[in-house]
Amino acid sequence: MSTPQPETASHPVPDQHGVNLYTTDPGLRALLQVYLPPELVTHLTPHLERLGALAGGTLDDLANTADKNPPELQVRSRSGRDEQKVIKHPAYVEMERLAFGEYALAAISHRQDVLGWQGQMPSIAKYALTYLFVQAEFGLCCPVSMTDSLTRTLKKFGTPELVQRYLPSLTSLDMDELSQGAMFMTEQAAGSDIAVTETTARPDPEHPGAWLLTGDKWFCSNPDAALAMVLARVDEDGQGGQPGLKGVSLFLLPRDLDDGAHNHYRIIRLKDKLGTRSMASGEIRLEGARAWLVGEQGRGFVQMADMVNNSRLSNGVRAAGLMRRAVSEAFFIARNREAFGKKLIDLPLMRRQLLKLLLPSEQARTMVFQTAEALRRADAGDANALRLARILTPLIKFRACRDARKVTGDAMEVRGGCGYIEEWTDPRLVRDAHLGSIWEGTSNIVALDVIRAIRREDSLTALMAHLEQLLAETKLDGALHASLQDVMAGAVTLAQAAVADGGEALARRAASALYHTTTAVAMAWESARIGTPERLHLAQLVLQHRLLPADPLAAEHESSTQAENLLLDL
Repeated sequence: MSTPQPETASHPVPDQHGVNLYTTDPGLRALLQVYLPPELVTHLTPHLERLGALAGGTLDDLANTADKNPPELQVRSRSGRDEQKVIKHPAYVEMERLAFGEYALAAISHRQDVLGWQGQMPSIAKYALTYLFVQAEFGLCCPVSMTDSLTRTLKKFGTPELVQRYLPSLTSLDMDELSQGAMFMTEQAAGSDIAVTETTARPDPEHPGAWLLTGDKWFCSNPDAALAMVLARVDEDGQGGQPGLKGVSLFLLPRDLDDGAHNHYRIIRLKDKLGTRSMASGEIRLEGARAWLVGEQGRGFVQMADMVNNSRLSNGVRAAGLMRRAVSEAFFIARNREAFGKKLIDLPLMRRQLLKLLLPSEQARTMVFQTAEALRRADAGDANALRLARILTPLIKFRACRDARKVTGDAMEVRGGCGYIEEWTDPRLVRDAHLGSIWEGTSNIVALDVIRAIRREDSLTALMAHLEQLLAETKLDGALHASLQDVMAGAVTLAQAAVADGGEALARRAASALYHTTTAVAMAWESARIGTPERLHLAQLVLQHRLLPADPLAAEHESSTQAENLLLDL
């Protein structure tokens, strides 16, 4: 099958459909050289090139089709049998094959034979592939992430018997054998406040070691998944169980029982969502559903937090991918459309707007790599890296997901009226971008989690030590080095104020300050390793526009030389 090519001729409405989203992204290729071993980059390059071509063409077509043909719930068969079946459009099913099967996005971190590579690939490889995939399809990446995260949590806390029983199907690349994962946590009252969870778990008298779950779960994405992690309150004596978080435990819920019958829960309905329309989200009623305890009884939230944090990092990766797709579309339009006798990119106001789109997109990309590298070292047993990953994860979830909402919206404006039309990708990007700031913790909840990481795990110390090390490894102009050290000190002061008694109202400001400071320092470090000045310019722009004081009424013209070079080269 031939690869479609973008329409780059002199048509007044430029369309980059068919472009390879990997080969046209020199920034991504350069960063992979910084964060991955050269032999792995060489091995992954043909896979990334093929996925980049799919994301810019065939996969994008499938995503648009699935978005317009959302899944449907079939409660009964035509003969009256209860089925609880989610009917997925063939376009979505084909995307599942690509994501779970061909590219093993849910299994990379749990197998040592993926994409022809012998040995365990670092998480950066997984996130690089996901970053490309999500530029075409966002919704499916939620079930992919949950399957990956459920597998990680099961391996970490599950009994050897549970792991042995379910790990092979969770990591299978065969779609007929694959078990997808889900997370049933939210209830109508217990949104972010897990302490008021009402779903109960009581021992199963007919199956020693099993539990029976009863209650309603309000937001259940991938509701027909083969396995789900569920939070429930242990109620052994019928008195309602211990109140608060200490009464909540974590359970593994299979969709089907050993005899092949469906477990005792029902999908009440599917949600009619603003975005991620391709992927089913529903409401679940547990009616004595059989499940298995995962980890220590009464520590369900702590153990579920591991799964949630992994999903939050995935949210940040997906937000970064959405921004990159939006920025690439905006740049293509600006370089190929003419107005007032000039290309749009040659118009000063457009150049400034493009720069405002580019900066948060590149910040998020740097944060993806920094967080993934910290997670790799943490999983290898580095205690300081664990504390570092603990704060980087909510930082990227908080700031990148919020930035994606604005970047996708402003990029739609660059396309003009066509950007508002559902034939184009822009509306889908805008709709999908709003999910990141809401699911798995709203912005307030995640900002408070940053404060919790500082207060409980001393993660601020780990973060500042990491940034000091990056600075020490980077040769910088004296003034720039001093500016970066000054903003680091200021961010610490603000974060400490947010941690102090009565300071939680500062949590969002503190989280933004730490995010911007981290990206500025890391971009300067990356620039030294890449050997080109673009990312150093980005670091300086983060300082200028995100961290240093500015007079909004000043009439001075900003120097445009560096910005113009940046726009033309990336």
